[in-house]
Amino acid sequence: MSTPKFRVAICGGGVGGLTLAVALSRYPDIVVDVYEAAQSFYEVGAGIGIWPRTFKVLRKLGHDIEQQLLQRCGYQFTEEYVPGIKHRKSDQAVGIQLFELITKGNQMRFHRADFHGVLLSHLPPSCTTHNTKRLKAYIQPFRHRSRNSSITLIFTDGSTATCDVLIGADGIKSAVRSCMMRELAECMDPDGKQSVLSCINPVWSGVTAYRTLIPAEKLRARCPDHRVFGGEITQYLGKDAFFLAYTVSLGKYINIAGFTLQPDLVDTVYEADARIPRRPFEGKANSEWVGELTAKQFVEPFKGFEEEARLLLECVDRGTLWAAHTVKPLPSTNFGRVALLGDAAHAMLPFQGAGAGMSIEDAYLLATVLGHKATTLDTVPRALAIYDKLRRPFSSDVALRSRFNGQLCAFQTNVPLHELGKTITKNWEWAWLTELDDALKEAIKLVENSSININ
Repeated sequence: MSTPKFRVAICGGGVGGLTLAVALSRYPDIVVDVYEAAQSFYEVGAGIGIWPRTFKVLRKLGHDIEQQLLQRCGYQFTEEYVPGIKHRKSDQAVGIQLFELITKGNQMRFHRADFHGVLLSHLPPSCTTHNTKRLKAYIQPFRHRSRNSSITLIFTDGSTATCDVLIGADGIKSAVRSCMMRELAECMDPDGKQSVLSCINPVWSGVTAYRTLIPAEKLRARCPDHRVFGGEITQYLGKDAFFLAYTVSLGKYINIAGFTLQPDLVDTVYEADARIPRRPFEGKANSEWVGELTAKQFVEPFKGFEEEARLLLECVDRGTLWAAHTVKPLPSTNFGRVALLGDAAHAMLPFQGAGAGMSIEDAYLLATVLGHKATTLDTVPRALAIYDKLRRPFSSDVALRSRFNGQLCAFQTNVPLHELGKTITKNWEWAWLTELDDALKEAIKLVENSSININ
């Protein structure tokens, strides 16, 4: 192989990091190292949902990847209008059907480990993976004579490595973001410095999530004709609390995901003023964000819900509590030859199922600007600035839309019930009516014409 034009280090082997590694494999002159903090890349945890906009991006990675993903999904992708999520007003003795979300194209749902497995199987020889490597900090040279010198990576085990370009795909507690915000702060006046430094740590959003799986047979014994057995996703809505339910594992289990929203905290979660204090999460999970719940604790926020919802909750044996944290809007997702993607850049609330999709889109556009033949080591900072210009405003908008969805479902807005369906659909339709292609074309134009000001 000829001498590579530069070496890219990706810190984080999750959905976004692996998508970037696969997307960069189209460019043989780029060498990639992926550093993952965990012992395995086969991540455990909740499944991921991919809306049509993002699935079209995954298709660009190649027919083989698309087919393997479809095999693991178990159903075909369509771009026809299909019924989606039913929404019921359930915080009363007799619930009422409010509306059914109709989407142009279906949401593709995957087990997270399956999704990772497909991406891992398509990593090229030019990509090296490293496990149990958690980044502690990096050092980026800036003096004129050394500005193209290697970036040094420092890991928590005491080891070091070098790269030419560093991409932080290391999640909501990103070490790359922490270092980058400190670099940015050095260029700010005192007030600006405080605001930038306040972006380092995630903040509790005021949302608490309740997750569990129940055996389908347990519910079937109580209510054999329950709506959930029809393969539908139903959201049971109430004031300040709601949950959704649907079958998984070919109908063997029922997944329940519930949420409570503290209105004052949710409404101000993206305030960037560091002088405004926010309550930290306090409760079962304490500072660890995650905790175990008894059945009684799990169902408490949803007491008084309609019988259809109560039948599901009565099957709960135990559950898990998650304190949903977010990242404040960043002043930039790039600095020098370092950039952020996914949750490291814009961790958002889960109410549009968009987090994984945003990281995939980040990764593909980032690979497009880095891999372009016009991008050299000298022009990497401009390429990363183009990425920031095109992705940061969009992902920030999606974060706001996701929050609004949650507020709508928790009846925390002034939208009347008869307009709820239209409002939620309009707020969400970016996920199936828009595409990344326009941003990709703009990115290529800006890379190829260096005379265009991107500030």
